[in-house]
Amino acid sequence: MGEIKVLSEIPGKVVAIDVAVGEAVDEDDALVILESMKMEIPVSSPEDGTVVKILVAIDDTVAEGDEIAIIET
Repeated sequence: MGEIKVLSEIPGKVVAIDVAVGEAVDEDDALVILESMKMEIPVSSPEDGTVVKILVAIDDTVAEGDEIAIIET
């Protein structure tokens, strides 16, 4: 078992958080929705696991490479 840091691939604003700490997720499940250039872009889980931490809140602005969440596999 290990922890995976989920990173933002784009700069944007957090408009939705679709999971909660402790929730099981499958690979490619949307964790957070970012708004960038008037488009909504999901940040997905890279692997199956459990959400350990959510590191952003709605209305936060994130840069490319910022940590969004931590998943335990």
